[in-house]
Amino acid sequence: MFKLLVIPSILFVFAGLTQAEDNDSKMTDHSNMDHAAHMAMMANQQRQADVSQRGKDVMPFTLAATTHIFTKDAEGGVQQVVAKKFSDTAQIKLVRQHLKEIREQFLKGDFSGPSHIHGQDMPGLADLKVAKSGQISIAYKDVKGGAKLTYKTSDMTLVAALHQWFDAQLSDHSKDAVEGHAHQRR
Repeated sequence: MFKLLVIPSILFVFAGLTQAEDNDSKMTDHSNMDHAAHMAMMANQQRQADVSQRGKDVMPFTLAATTHIFTKDAEGGVQQVVAKKFSDTAQIKLVRQHLKEIREQFLKGDFSGPSHIHGQDMPGLADLKVAKSGQISIAYKDVKGGAKLTYKTSDMTLVAALHQWFDAQLSDHSKDAVEGHAHQRR
């Protein structure tokens, strides 16, 4: 039974990493770009580099050694961070420590970490910051290779804000983030 669970998880992560590599190669193909598209691509790459640099101020783990997985659902979604190498126990420990800490901060309405990394105008963040205590539940769980936070709310404005926030992180973390689906690590 364990093998049946491990194989789909490995395939899921590999597929996500392959998708990220495909996206990288498409983003750097200049052959069919006009000047405006080229400039937009360069600005996006610069933003991703800036986000990665600011991330070092907030995230204790190495962004390039981990994968962020964002899975949206009808009540909010799941944010996972896992080490790219399961043998990297130092990164796994740091990921778990960080997700526990940000859970506590987020439950208090403190989104200063994402604000510092992604900017004050990060999509979804303004609505998340003004959510009342208890409007969003955030559950922490260790998963193989890292940890996950599950966000749940019955407020549709906050669900939309969480989805926007996830999308912004997917864009900003680029090759170190993938969109997830129901087949998450447990």
